Amino acid sequence: MRLLITRPLPDAVVQAARARFDVVLRDSTAPLTEAELRASLRDFDLVLPTLGDLYTAAVFADVPAARTRLLANFGVGFNHIDAAAARATGIAVTNTPGAVTDATADIALTLILMTARRAGEGERLVRSGTWQGWHPTQMLGLHVSGKRLGLIGMGRIGQAIARRCHYGFGMEVVFHNRSALDPGLPATQVPLAQAMAADVVVVAVPGGPATRHLINTEALALMQPHAILINIARGDVVDEAALIAALQQGRLAGAGLDVYEFEPRVPKALTDLENVTLLPHLGTAALEVRTAMGLMAVDNLLAYAEGKPLPNAVP
Repeated sequence: MRLLITRPLPDAVVQAARARFDVVLRDSTAPLTEAELRASLRDFDLVLPTLGDLYTAAVFADVPAARTRLLANFGVGFNHIDAAAARATGIAVTNTPGAVTDATADIALTLILMTARRAGEGERLVRSGTWQGWHPTQMLGLHVSGKRLGLIGMGRIGQAIARRCHYGFGMEVVFHNRSALDPGLPATQVPLAQAMAADVVVVAVPGGPATRHLINTEALALMQPHAILINIARGDVVDEAALIAALQQGRLAGAGLDVYEFEPRVPKALTDLENVTLLPHLGTAALEVRTAMGLMAVDNLLAYAEGKPLPNAVP
């Protein structure tokens, strides 16, 4: 079976795929172009795509007799794939949950601490050569220990963040989730307004039309002026223009972002703000994690090739 891997992946993943499939490994790190998207469906039995490869309904409509039978997505988020349109064309979609959980939760904690304690701002001060030494009121930030954490979304990643914050920093955890659940740790499910009123608010919901701009002007208005907002979900879950306005007007103390609404474009209004921590989508950027993600995608490909149930089929 002919397999397209749309981006360079860790060697162990490519080797595992080549052991079973006729692999074409695209060497560009950029997303597939419009022409490449359509060609992939025409020319390959299987495709291993990832973030930014925009398999929209229009792409599927343009290739009604697609050769491809499975898009084995590299990553847990699949909002770049119109899964319903894929299914209507007879193409299955899988993802890689589980492998990304701890690494993404770790990045959330990185952003919480960097933003609360003004670490990015402090490093820029030292690098600038203008630091004049320690004094008692220099760069006072938010003390994280014992504060209230508001989680927007309590899936695998949300629960991993909650465990780190509660057991590591003694934080009180409240969360807003679309369905009722017992997260298995001390945490209280609350309406969105209560979660947004916490000292530290972390966005950890899946991307897609249902959550686009969930954190909008109205939601941001519920935050406290000393609070910080962290987004490790998908960029368009937060209305970026509304966030910029809230930060510029001092309606919240800061923000930590690993994702952006129009990624990789980051507005100058954000980069101009000192109270914002900006990371280049590092959520799963560790070799062992990216390898585990890739091998999980290969497992989905192998299951399809062998006529077995797909381990990680998306609904």
